[in-house]
Amino acid sequence: MNKTPRVRTTLSKGIIFPSLIFIMGISLLSALFPKVTENLLNTIKEFIFINLNWIYVWAVTIIVLFLIYLMVSKYGNIRLGRNDSKPKYSFFSWISMLFAAGMGIGLMYFGVSEPMQHYSNEVFASGSVVDQAKNAQLYTFFHWGIHAWAIYGIVGLALSYFAYRYRLPLSLRSCFYPLLKDKIKGKWGNTIDVFALCSTFFGITTTLGFGVVQIASGLETLNFIPESNFMYYVIIVCILVSLSILSAVSGVDKGVRILSNINVIGVITLLFFVLALGPTVFLIGSFTEGIGSYINDFFSLTFNTHIYEENKLPWFYDWTILYWAWWISWSPYVGLFIAKISQGRTIREFIAAVLLLPTLFNFIWMTVLGNSAIWFDLHIAEGALSQLAGNPDALMFRFLEYLPFSKIISFLTILIIVIFFITSADSGMFVMNSIATKNARISPKWQTIGWGILLTTLALVLLNAGGLVALQSMTLITALPFSVIMLLFIVSLMKALIIDKDYYERDLSVTSTHWSGEYWKERLKLIISFNDKKSVSSFINTTVKSAFTELQQEFSENGIEAKINHYEKPYRVEIEIKHDMVNNFIYGVKNESKTLSDYLLDEDNLPDAEESQTYFPESYFGDAREGYDVRLFTKNELISDVLKHYERFIEIISEERNEMFISSNANQRFK
Repeated sequence: MNKTPRVRTTLSKGIIFPSLIFIMGISLLSALFPKVTENLLNTIKEFIFINLNWIYVWAVTIIVLFLIYLMVSKYGNIRLGRNDSKPKYSFFSWISMLFAAGMGIGLMYFGVSEPMQHYSNEVFASGSVVDQAKNAQLYTFFHWGIHAWAIYGIVGLALSYFAYRYRLPLSLRSCFYPLLKDKIKGKWGNTIDVFALCSTFFGITTTLGFGVVQIASGLETLNFIPESNFMYYVIIVCILVSLSILSAVSGVDKGVRILSNINVIGVITLLFFVLALGPTVFLIGSFTEGIGSYINDFFSLTFNTHIYEENKLPWFYDWTILYWAWWISWSPYVGLFIAKISQGRTIREFIAAVLLLPTLFNFIWMTVLGNSAIWFDLHIAEGALSQLAGNPDALMFRFLEYLPFSKIISFLTILIIVIFFITSADSGMFVMNSIATKNARISPKWQTIGWGILLTTLALVLLNAGGLVALQSMTLITALPFSVIMLLFIVSLMKALIIDKDYYERDLSVTSTHWSGEYWKERLKLIISFNDKKSVSSFINTTVKSAFTELQQEFSENGIEAKINHYEKPYRVEIEIKHDMVNNFIYGVKNESKTLSDYLLDEDNLPDAEESQTYFPESYFGDAREGYDVRLFTKNELISDVLKHYERFIEIISEERNEMFISSNANQRFK
């Protein structure tokens, strides 16, 4: 019998079907009813930007401060993977890939246009030309600096940590493991991944659509094509996406890495080209001053909502808030890709590299291109460039015309944009397939090709119908709920990092310092057993009380009055030596409980526990220091432990410098 061969797929039905329905639905609405959809989504976007912009401001601020804290904290030396893991890629390749995925076409699109738009904006026109130029650089630095990369960094860090440290799937759902535990495998996890997939698809589609327009504009400037029209858009997209598919199916180790390395070299070449042939002294001086202004105004820029400057509010919504929303909407895609290439790095290395190196390069790039354009506009072009500020597609190439060898530079620029296009598309296909398959290790190549075809088709349909702006608005709207999700990433990370640090730094039990090996069989039985409340109370009533009674008698024979106290809630017994001038000495043992891990309850090769709650005798002290489990102590070992603490107590009160700290006003014991 002939059997129809079954097409193998690694796509997850719970992710792919809801995602495609939503993607196709929004895309069709944007294509069939572009104006209606654009107006509707734009109204929603404006409502969010005007009334809920503070969510973006606070979310981004908290993310920046949290990452800086992690970088300098004790958690910074934790490795993204096993403690002995090593980075898979060289430092240069790693930086090249995260840089190409993180900014890509945006650097080429906004490198000249954003500084020029700020410079020519009426909001900054009240000051001198010098102030306008300084503000243009400062706000460009702000929008493309640490804040942008912190947004990418928190997603990449959370994904890397839980994927390589906890060995969970490289998926956004894994970042919620400390909060949701095994629920991440079900509908909650699918919902998170659907959101990430749709956000990634919308972001890449709109970026690629605008990138095609800029490439066509450059080709028109160089007379490679007679005019920019839809027919040429189709040809450009088909060629470039085909190359992107070839790069994507070859994998991260080959196509993506090689193209990213080539692109960084191309960008650096263009950068030095403009720096050397442009107003070099002016650029170096303005970069130095710009860095100083950025550092000096960092916190005021971070928290400034321009609420007292009504004339600046529209600019604030259209630039700062739009940028925060745009970076947030792109963060699932960029974060996933960064995580994919970051195994083996330490948290400190990851944050320092992701926050500082791309930021520094962005500052250099924006200074060289943007400030060169402003300088040409002031000294040579006589305002011609500022008049083109609203046309970023043509502005870059018109700016290059004022440099020597403009044809060569323009050709190099187009080549860089083309490679950025390919690297954005191929890493996008790679990431979308990873999300849709729950990070399957091996997937059939037709799935990657399918994502490329879908990207191409929808980008061209929307470009032809004028629906890209509507899709861009949808992308920005999705940033609002994801900003809250990113804050939950911080909560998850912090919970996990605390456990991680405690696991590797927790010392041996205090009780083990007394062990000689004499009672090892009895101790093994105690270690692998779990106690109920009654058995712990029995231990306190026998071993603990007997030890305290014997101590009380010995203290009395040495002229020291000791008292044994009993309490019911929680059940505990303590020995107390009262003092008039200094704190009382107290050593007690209480009946304490803790909840057992679900893994321990389900594991066959671990001690059996009948209930999820277990009890143990825990020591406590009069000065509220942290106690410990004393169930493995014999009577004599418990006496020895009390005497250790009493000897410590005598040493402390005998030192003159401790008089204020140990005064009797602090006589507060456990209640």
